[in-house]
Amino acid sequence: MKIKQISVFLENKSGRLAAVTRLLAEKVINIRALSIADTTDFGILRLIVDKPDEAYRFLKEAGFTVSVTEVLGVEMPDRPGGLDSGLSVMAQEDINIEYLYAFIGRSGNGAIVIFRVEELDKALQVMKSRGINVLNADKIYNL
Repeated sequence: MKIKQISVFLENKSGRLAAVTRLLAEKVINIRALSIADTTDFGILRLIVDKPDEAYRFLKEAGFTVSVTEVLGVEMPDRPGGLDSGLSVMAQEDINIEYLYAFIGRSGNGAIVIFRVEELDKALQVMKSRGINVLNADKIYNL
């Protein structure tokens, strides 16, 4: 149920993001979701891709500073208050959310939310026990 997320440290310079996407395209690795957090001097590109182990290896070989982080992929109702149902569960169980990002996928009728939390195993158990649809890695990779 844990998903491998690729994080790439990028200098805040023209063309750095395109260099990542070009490399992944050349290696036939499909980006399923992404998020960028930036400061004045650098950014962190977070990616969910269909072949995370290969993406990590190719980016590392190309000289990028890259890491792998485990995250959760959760399907939430795509309606007002849908996200709140998952966030409320996390709050009730005192699970700290470090960050999240969301997108509309083809997994069903909901929005997909990627969560990075401090207690991943606890969050996984709690979400499942509350009937929240936690997606397995293959489902996310193959959207």
